[in-house]
Amino acid sequence: MDNIAGHKSSLTWAVHISVVVLVALWLFPTVGLLVSSFRTADQIATSGWWSSLSQQERQNPAIRLEGAEVLDGGLYVIEGALFPGLEAEVSAWGTSSRAPEAYAPGETAELTKGRTVTVDAAGNFRMTAETSQEGARLPRVFTTATTPPEFTLENYRQVLGGGSGTDDMSRAFISTLTVTVPATIIPIVVAAFAAYALAWMDFPGRALLVAFVVGLLVVPLQLALIPLLKLHLGIGIGKGYLGVWLAHTGFGLPLAIYLLRNYMVGLPRDIIENARVDGATEFQIFTKIILPLSFPALASFAIFQFLWTWNDLLVAKVFLIDSTGRTTVMTNQIVELLGTRGGNWEILATAAFVSISVPLVVFFAMQRYLVRGLLAGSVK
Repeated sequence: MDNIAGHKSSLTWAVHISVVVLVALWLFPTVGLLVSSFRTADQIATSGWWSSLSQQERQNPAIRLEGAEVLDGGLYVIEGALFPGLEAEVSAWGTSSRAPEAYAPGETAELTKGRTVTVDAAGNFRMTAETSQEGARLPRVFTTATTPPEFTLENYRQVLGGGSGTDDMSRAFISTLTVTVPATIIPIVVAAFAAYALAWMDFPGRALLVAFVVGLLVVPLQLALIPLLKLHLGIGIGKGYLGVWLAHTGFGLPLAIYLLRNYMVGLPRDIIENARVDGATEFQIFTKIILPLSFPALASFAIFQFLWTWNDLLVAKVFLIDSTGRTTVMTNQIVELLGTRGGNWEILATAAFVSISVPLVVFFAMQRYLVRGLLAGSVK
């Protein structure tokens, strides 16, 4: 009875659940990356992004005492706050990494050279010494404290505005756009002409050309990198923007031609024949009839090509060296930010989210054409 018209299949619920699971698997890492991009390094190191909206009790890194020194009753006193501008509740503290929770809030720690340190529950400290501490190295304090949620824009200012180790990120963003936009437009233009010819123009060897294009879809990209680079160097293109544009165009053309040709073959033949009877040239038919009707397929390939080119690292490494003698695209810059020891996780999360923000905008702006373009030619 499930196949009777008007009745839904018994597997409909399974399809819905599968879609929800797939969306969640895609959405959770993206949300986590977004939240982490607004967190500090200490927060990322001590708790997951899912706990960022709740109060967190964690053991903080060592804080070196600092402040103005005043003379009070024969003692030199330095007072200040361990967490300036942040509400925190200290549950334990210490002056050594071996015993970071040796003292309770309000207790006084006796240090060497006649110095004492007291830390209260609010994170305020008071240090006393029998001699002046000007120029001396003040002790460190370890705390275990409960802190409220904290978010910062400093990561984005450092990544986009230029900071230590990230001054090339804004330049890498512009460089990635310079690579991606032409590498998306050029194969679409070339493939649209080729697809129209293979779909609606009769000439000898057309079937062989279609088979050749389909065969190119299975050629591994890595197989053509070195021969293509030698060709670029041989004809004088070298390693620059022109070379990387042509490389992306060559690697993207087989899919583009195959996708567009399948779509154009499915268009109504009567429209094209009537246009020819009315005296329209092939170029007029292509520009005024075929291209407007093929917009879903064009948009579908544009999404794939843009995402692939924007997230590419291998082709840029092989074919692109800018005026500074470096490969400066965002994927390469993020790898350099990570470093050999894997530090600066807050900067890495911010840079990664900046990198995926543009593809997200492109995808959501054009995703309604994606399915229509992919299913083109599958049914008549």
